[in-house]
Amino acid sequence: MWEYPVNLREQVRRTYLSLGPYQIELTEYQDKGTKTHSRRFQYSWFSIFPNWLEYSPTTHSSYCFICYLFNDKPSVGNGYNAFTVKGFDNWKKVNGKECLFLKHINTSQHRNVVAFTENLLNQAAHIENFISKKNEEQIMKNRLRLKTTVDVVRWLTFQECALRGHDESSGSNNRGNFLELLQLIVSYNDEVAKVILGNAPYNSKYTSSDIQKELLSLIANKVRKHIRSEVGDSCFCVMVDESRDESKKEQMAIVLRFVDAEGMIRERFLDLVHVRDTCSATLKTSLWKQLLHYQFDVSKIRGQGYDGASNMRGEWNGLHALVLNDCPYAYYVHCFAHRLQLALVCASREVIPVHQFFTDLVFIINVVCASSKCHDELQKAKGNEIKELLELGEIKSGKGLNQVGTLSRAGDTRWGSHFKSVCSLINMFDVTRVVLQGIIEDISRSTYAQRTDADTSYSKLQSYEFVFILHLIKEVMGRTDTLCQALQKKSQDILNAMELVSATKVSLNDFRNNGWDSLLAKVTFFYTKQQIELPDMTAPYTSTRYRPRKKYLHVTFEHYYRVDLFTSTLDKQLHELDSRFNEQAMKLLSLSSSLASKKINVDEIVLLVEKYYPEDFTEQEMIHLCSQLEVFKVEVTKNTKLSSVSTISDLCKTLVETQKREVYYLVDRVVRLILTFLVSTATTERGFSSMKIIKNRLRSKMSYEYLANILVDRVPDETDTL
Repeated sequence: MWEYPVNLREQVRRTYLSLGPYQIELTEYQDKGTKTHSRRFQYSWFSIFPNWLEYSPTTHSSYCFICYLFNDKPSVGNGYNAFTVKGFDNWKKVNGKECLFLKHINTSQHRNVVAFTENLLNQAAHIENFISKKNEEQIMKNRLRLKTTVDVVRWLTFQECALRGHDESSGSNNRGNFLELLQLIVSYNDEVAKVILGNAPYNSKYTSSDIQKELLSLIANKVRKHIRSEVGDSCFCVMVDESRDESKKEQMAIVLRFVDAEGMIRERFLDLVHVRDTCSATLKTSLWKQLLHYQFDVSKIRGQGYDGASNMRGEWNGLHALVLNDCPYAYYVHCFAHRLQLALVCASREVIPVHQFFTDLVFIINVVCASSKCHDELQKAKGNEIKELLELGEIKSGKGLNQVGTLSRAGDTRWGSHFKSVCSLINMFDVTRVVLQGIIEDISRSTYAQRTDADTSYSKLQSYEFVFILHLIKEVMGRTDTLCQALQKKSQDILNAMELVSATKVSLNDFRNNGWDSLLAKVTFFYTKQQIELPDMTAPYTSTRYRPRKKYLHVTFEHYYRVDLFTSTLDKQLHELDSRFNEQAMKLLSLSSSLASKKINVDEIVLLVEKYYPEDFTEQEMIHLCSQLEVFKVEVTKNTKLSSVSTISDLCKTLVETQKREVYYLVDRVVRLILTFLVSTATTERGFSSMKIIKNRLRSKMSYEYLANILVDRVPDETDTL
């Protein structure tokens, strides 16, 4: 046994023990006695000593099986080697009180060997199994502890909550969101309670700020790797915007738009990068650095979208011009939502009464909602009004109906909020007058300045011009609000957006030509309901602000409201929409809209590909594309799924679902390139909205990397409010 390597001896012993001692039965064992006294090995001895006695027919001697196995040295003690090395054959000393077999099993060496054998065969109690069991138990505890920490970090990050508290000591009443949430989990889960916080080892609690940052970094990098795998070898569009955070540092948000393997349009927030300044060269360097760091192929960029700032859309030194130097087919699209906002702003500022109306609107809302007392009176008055209308039967009750609201404030950067503000004032017009009248008459509780502001606001509400513009703006913005909301969706494709813009123009033009009578009827009914005296529309209109071009012209009220307000406002609106949504590139792109219709213009689509995407199609593929379009044109009329497609984005998904993508792979490539074009940069704006919630006044010292990881971990959904 000593000839075997040390590491293999236990395995050899275990193998021999499984076989047992060699106990051979012979017809006659060799005689070791004299001529008068015969001495031989007896087979019956095996039954007396079954566990260790064995006989060798080669040496004609007996051995101790287990002592032989555990004999790691050539000689151990006097007489011990007789049963392990030399062999025992003195048969005359077996029987009787002086039996050497009995003496052998009573020796300390043999008793130790018996214990060794039992321990070796008892694998369940082996030290390796014991250590392995302890290790597995510790591993499970560590994993549960780490999993709990990861889940808490992810949940708090998704809810945009701070992780650490001001005082995280054991005696603090509020140790921060992270530790308090862990404590809440402990109170509901006994299994988790055994391994975290106070029951965790001192060196592996997984609750320090460094662990939290490391986990966020790992999660964010995993998200970025997933985005990279989603993009794959597809072409993509980059969206960039910059904004200042709470610490007055300039941050640049990077968002990618692409079409995934399932034909779905995706917009993914990739990273937030701190930049020294907003120069186009700095932005381009930072953008390229991040894309290359995450192993994106910049040659695959087929679109870029920014706002209308000069550093972005500058023809020679703007960011889009610098990107075009490296990627000549990365076509620039000015954010459609931003264009619409600029058109609305410009239209309101060009018409002086409309511009003054928005100033007065903000003033009235500030006066009414300035104090909590006025706000409570406003809602109380609205509740009483709803109660009276229900008793009179003029309105019906139901789930979600007749809610007591308030006056909505308009935001400077979210023009869609102006529509909500106008609607809220119309809905609460009467109760707003009641509250203002109460402020004017309440001499004991209101100051002179408050009564003056309330009187000015009340006079504005009594003005026919203010009410007329209020309803006019509601009608105009009601027609543009659908477009405003649609342009902010991630899944919006540029062709559908152009159709929405065209439909909005048609709707506004129809309202301009045919909507005067209906608008005047609504304003008249509203004024009659409020019991306010209407002006005579045929009377001459005089105002210090309004002077006709010729002195001999006498302008009536009807002419002023119809021509100088109604028509002029709509003309300005239509003009701005025409001037901001008339790029030649968009017109050429709209040619591919025939792909989503039954009348496919093959020549126009091929012309589009040759003009805009020569890098993505070889000369041979151009020829095959024409052939594929001809066959596809026929199949669209016969395939029910393809013929029911209404938009180009639905076409892309249908090609994947019907497995026609492999057949019309060139058509699919054209569709994906068109869908890569962005419509708006709303996703970057959502990222900045989240940034301002996360990095606030109490968390203004947050590091750039930490902030970026939190934003990437929480990918905003398209339903989030801008």
